[in-house]
Amino acid sequence: MIILLLGALALAGASVALVLRAVALPRMRASETVGHIELYGYASRQDDAAASGPVRGILDGVANAVGGVMAHRLGGLREAQLRNELMAAGLYTLAPRKFLGYRILCAVCVPAAVIWLAATLGTGAGFVVLGGVFALLAGWVAPMTIVRNRARRRLEQIDYELPELIDVLVVTVEAGLGFNGSLQVAAGRLEGPLGDELRLALQEQNMGLAITEALQNMLARAETPAMRSFVRSIIQGETLGVSIGEIMRNLAVEMRKRRRAGAEERAQKAPIKILFPLIFLIFPSMFVILLGPAVFQFMQAFGEAK
Repeated sequence: MIILLLGALALAGASVALVLRAVALPRMRASETVGHIELYGYASRQDDAAASGPVRGILDGVANAVGGVMAHRLGGLREAQLRNELMAAGLYTLAPRKFLGYRILCAVCVPAAVIWLAATLGTGAGFVVLGGVFALLAGWVAPMTIVRNRARRRLEQIDYELPELIDVLVVTVEAGLGFNGSLQVAAGRLEGPLGDELRLALQEQNMGLAITEALQNMLARAETPAMRSFVRSIIQGETLGVSIGEIMRNLAVEMRKRRRAGAEERAQKAPIKILFPLIFLIFPSMFVILLGPAVFQFMQAFGEAK
């Protein structure tokens, strides 16, 4: 009788444990997924606010609220485009609505500061109005200009470093490593934006995505001609079963030809770019230095003759 009672208690305990595990399993998986995501270098909004102080938290909250109101009026297409530009600049943790809210805050605060400064100094009303208009334009345009310039420099650096990535892949693949192992070796070797993108793609693959999907996501984050050729070549090779080493070798030759063509194009643009500094900056100073003494002596000679 006691044995049956103990067996029933053990069975009931096991049943309760299984039920509790089934209830807690989604939360455990969510915690594990968040742990994987934190390997990207991301942090939660609460952690960011706590790390940056209460003032930054208040500003983030106001920017999120203002950006959310503006995003509803602009529609999802504009928000998706802004998200792509932020990802191209490497600002993965900055939400589009928060960035839009900060743009609106800049467009309001910068003119207010300029108008207050002009009123304090006692300038004219026309200057105050003109300064406020220019400050409004600067406050709205400057954040987006900074993001686009950063994205342009980052994508140019990715294009510049891509041939080195392909060389590493060629050497490691022909040495006997698989393509995933070659990507891991290259991710550990490369620094800068391209290394960050590779590590992010590998982390997405570890979270369950196929290598082709991870590479397509990397192309969406850094869409350049060289990256497009690289990703499409890898996907075609994986689909058709062609040797990755041969694809990488041909792609390396193409990348170097493209880099050489870009260098020649920039070299041909150099004379035109240097023309305006020569005319407006260098030549006038040279004329002053070379012809100034002669003109001075000429004027002195005419003065004595009179």
